[in-house]
Order: sequence, then structure tokens, then C-alpha cells
Amino acid sequence: MADTLFTNVRILDGTGQNPYAGSVLVQGNRIRQVGRSTAPITTGSATVIDGAGATLMPGMCEAHTHFSWNDAVTLAGIQTMPLEEHVLWCAKVARRYLEAGWTSCVGAACAKPRLDVVIRNAINSGQIPGPRYLAASQEITVLGALGDETLPHLPFPEFSFGVNVSGADEMRKAVRLFLKYGVDSIKLNLSGDNFTPQSPSETSWMLDEEVAAAMREVQMRGKRGVAHARSSESVKQALRHGIDLIYHASFVDNEALDMLEAAKDRVFVAPGVAILYAMLYEAEPYGITNAMAVDMGYQIEWEAAQESLAKMHKRGIRVLPGGDYGFAMTPHCQNSRDLEFFVKYLGFTPMEAIRSATLYGGQIMMRPDELGVIKDGYLADLLLVDGDPLANLAILRDPKRMLAVMKDGVFAKAPDIASQRAWGRAA
Repeated sequence: MADTLFTNVRILDGTGQNPYAGSVLVQGNRIRQVGRSTAPITTGSATVIDGAGATLMPGMCEAHTHFSWNDAVTLAGIQTMPLEEHVLWCAKVARRYLEAGWTSCVGAACAKPRLDVVIRNAINSGQIPGPRYLAASQEITVLGALGDETLPHLPFPEFSFGVNVSGADEMRKAVRLFLKYGVDSIKLNLSGDNFTPQSPSETSWMLDEEVAAAMREVQMRGKRGVAHARSSESVKQALRHGIDLIYHASFVDNEALDMLEAAKDRVFVAPGVAILYAMLYEAEPYGITNAMAVDMGYQIEWEAAQESLAKMHKRGIRVLPGGDYGFAMTPHCQNSRDLEFFVKYLGFTPMEAIRSATLYGGQIMMRPDELGVIKDGYLADLLLVDGDPLANLAILRDPKRMLAVMKDGVFAKAPDIASQRAWGRAA
């Protein structure tokens, strides 16, 4: 790894403090020194990248990632992609996420049993480019609930979208199988979802003894339990059983809010607001009109989610971007749209939204002392962005404005040295 010095940059360090002009020296895979413009860093033999006023910020973390969602409209469309093509698809998407500035991703379920593990291992071994990745299991569900999408013509039952269990013994067997595969987290579908009319979002499906059996196995192995939990009761169930990453949490009553606040130093929420908005307002090209989405319950959930998540934010509960990108109406690599939604609908400031993807990202990746912040000694996961994200968060969705992406001290997207002097224009 060659040493790299970013000079003449506007440092947005991820902590929430105001940006400042300065320079950053990367040695190996870590940030060696962060300097302000009043105390420039000696270059030595480092390659110098003159940012010309561009923003240098930490790499972002997507907290609810589905690499294997293949831009289909339905769960069955995801499920029926042949295994070999599905592996190639995931590898391609992982690279795209990294180049888009998502240097860390938390897997939130895969469509086939070992997809996440295989992709994580290939990234870690250097076989394919991709973000730092925590691999998830398939969704574990019960008959009739979200994920019970077994198609009878498929040749192998393991190609069902989710893994169906009934009772604590079957739950233990399913969890142990995924732990054997080497996952980092076990995903439980505790609530329904308006995407599946037989099990709408406000319904809850798993028995306490099933969840308890899963979490005992997870905790024995030092892994993480994560939950699809849209209903208020499912959120409370997740908290009672020690699940520390909750997806969606659209409906929460005061008791659930109190429980979340009491556990805020342990718990993360990744709501996936974009899919709710997209189903209401952007899914008509894919056969779902606004009237159909309203009839499915999405208007009620969209309004409830805005209220619930805004209350969580005010109480200091960590709400992070990410969720259900990879459907036709929520294409991959538009993920930073969540940050815009956080500001427009949930009461975040732009700085708070960026902090949720950086500082909180390091925490949800379980590396709070070396990821998510530009600071001496931290891992060199960095983005060089043309413009000011605080003034216009939408630039984080524009590949042309992502001038450079560095992960672990190595450029995943190298800067165009010849164009350096053109950088730094206003957002």
C-alpha cells in the first residue's frame, strides 16, 4: 500500500462537528494523521491528492443490505433466480455498493442459504471487491408469514425464500444450520409485511418460545440476532429477547418507545423508509398503483413510520439508513436517498443524517473504535465528494460526484489526477 496524503480538503469527520479545512495522511490501511490547514502535514513519500476544496468524509455504512435482491418486483422473482447466476449477481452488486461509497454493509437476509457467507468470504479473501460485510442468514419465518414463499416446482426446498419453522425445536435446527454455515447474524421475521397481504405489517407471528430458542443459540455462539419487526408487539418481543438490530419498527406505542430508549446503548433501528415511499408513489410502472398501495396498507404505515421514527430520533435511539434496496422500485445504489428522507420526513438535520451513516455505521459494524470517523489511528475508509453533502445530500447518490472511494487504505475508485483542479465546485 502506498501512503496517500489528501490535501486542500474540507473534512467532514463523521462525529457531528462542523467541517474544517485540512489534510489527511493515510499510511497502510489506517489514518496516520489528521491536520488542519493551519498546521499542514509533511508529505514525505506519499502520493498527494489535492482535493481543491472537495469534501473528505468517512465511508458510509448501509445497515439493512440485501445483495441478493435482484431488482425483481416480487419475492418469488428474487427466489427463482438460479443459484449460479445469483452468486454472480451478488458479486456485481457488492462492487457497485463499494464504488458508490458504501464501504461497510450489514447483511439483512439473503435469498439462498449461503449467498451472504460466500460473498463475505470472497470479499475478505480479495477474490472480489466489495464493502466490509456482515453476512446474514435467510429469513426465518413461520407458515403463513412473510417469507413463506416456497414454490412447489423448485427442485430443492432450500430454495424457498425463507426458512419455515414450527416450534422451538425446528427453530433451533434452522439456527444451528445457519451458524454452521458461518453467518454473522440470524434474521427472524417477527411481524408481517404489507408486501404479503396474508400477513400485513401490524400482525405478529412468532411465539416467544421460538424467539427464545433462536436467541439462546445465537448468544451461545457470540453472534447477533436481527429482526424484521414492523408491528409494535414484534418490536417489544425483539427487545425482550435481546435482539439488538431491529428492521422497520413502523408501528411503536409508548411502551415500545420506552423499551427502545432504555436499550438505546445496545439497540439499532434500520427502518427502510424508501420502500414505503416507493410503494406509494413510484411503483406504478411495476404494476402497483397508488390506489393499490393504499389498499395494501402502505399509506397507514408510511404515516405511522414517520411519527414513530421521529419520536425515536428525538429520544436518542440510533436510527440508521438502509433497507430493501434491490426491488424494481428501490434500485440498488440509491441507498443514500434514505439520508434525504431522514431530513425531509423524520426531523433529522443533514449533519445528523450523515452521522447516522458514518459514526453509527462504525458502531453497528461492531468496530466503534476504528470505523465511521476520520480520526488518527482509524481505518482508512474514506470518500472524496465533489461538493457539500450538508448543503445537498442528493450528491451522495450521484456517481459523478463521488470522486474517490478508499477502503482499507486502497482506492476502490481512484481519483482522476488530471481533473483535480476542477473539483470543489459548489453543490
